[in-house]
Amino acid sequence: MMHIFLNGLGASAGAGLTYLYNVVPRLSPLPDVRTTLAVQPALRGVFERLPNVSVLDAAIPAGTMRRFWFEQRKLPKLIRDSGADVLLSAGNFAVRNSPIPQILLSGNSLYTSTDFYRDLRRRREYGMWVDTKLKGYFARKSVHWADCTVAPSRSFADDLRRWTGRDVMAVHHGFDHDVFFGDDSPLHPEVAGKLSAGGDCLRLLFVSHYNYYRNFETLFRAVALLRDRMTPRKVRLLLTCTLDDTKTPGTYKTRAAASLIRELKIREEVVELGAVPYRHLHHVYRACDIYVTPSYTETFAHPLVEAMACGLPIVASGLAVHREICPQALYFESFSAEQLSKRLLLIQESKVPWDRKKELLQPSFSWADHVRQLLDMAIRLSGPENPTEFPACGSFATWPRAAS
Repeated sequence: MMHIFLNGLGASAGAGLTYLYNVVPRLSPLPDVRTTLAVQPALRGVFERLPNVSVLDAAIPAGTMRRFWFEQRKLPKLIRDSGADVLLSAGNFAVRNSPIPQILLSGNSLYTSTDFYRDLRRRREYGMWVDTKLKGYFARKSVHWADCTVAPSRSFADDLRRWTGRDVMAVHHGFDHDVFFGDDSPLHPEVAGKLSAGGDCLRLLFVSHYNYYRNFETLFRAVALLRDRMTPRKVRLLLTCTLDDTKTPGTYKTRAAASLIRELKIREEVVELGAVPYRHLHHVYRACDIYVTPSYTETFAHPLVEAMACGLPIVASGLAVHREICPQALYFESFSAEQLSKRLLLIQESKVPWDRKKELLQPSFSWADHVRQLLDMAIRLSGPENPTEFPACGSFATWPRAAS
């Protein structure tokens, strides 16, 4: 019996929450695995129904730094009392004095991105710059504190090795085809109406909430260039966010991006769908012609995998991780609106062949394989020389909770 203590206290939204939603239900049905899970209080009810999963009941402070000190000062005793064999820290920060072997999951490329720090200075976001530097200091220390560090891609693992001087394993995140395409319920009428508006236009899609490192401004400039070059055919850029500070996670400010849209006179071309539930995203992808991402830093890029699964041609900034995850894409320099517009125009004019046969574009990433590799590491760290062969891990689709 392998007893895993999974520290998911850092997951409250976005990729961290998606990770828990996919990994915990695959640990749960395994007969030789028991999991003790530490999550935010609001999530306890979500996971406590799963078999072989015990949810830690403790007073968790709010705020990143307060939670970090809780993890360093009080969590070690709770881990020891649980009797777990291995600690899985799933939030970029390790426990310094872990009483048991520790696997750190490191997945925040902002800490290593010179482009992000340069962007923050340009925007005069000095408070965010200091905050990121401080968190980056502890994220780097965490790689040294952990017995093993895991990154979600080979590219980011290489970045972490250069940054820390320590060995880092690459274990790809997964993609659950059945979950992604499993809900046939229609889109909200308002979203469906926005998708269909514009008649015979070229529909570009970018799936992301607004933040600085996704580089929205380069995309907006490219859309303005593309509009002028495509006349009389129209172009529409569909965003799964709203450029409104009150509807944007974190402390990112949307004012400059909204002003740029007005300055470029592309208000008609930029369509803000707002947040779309995960179970409905496949409808949005399939309603569009090209998937585009101008991000200047990433660790895995799940939307590329989703776009591949939907057979969409992809234009992406030339990051190493984008080339690793989606070798079929057309690439451009991250901050070159001119290059981006030309790549989009090539596809629009069909000057670049693009095979939309889904059997050729289906991504091979698997959450079951991800969990199996983590368990093999856990067994090696906890002692036995010959790792147990785990059966296929359970599917998220069988979890008694609607995917979202």
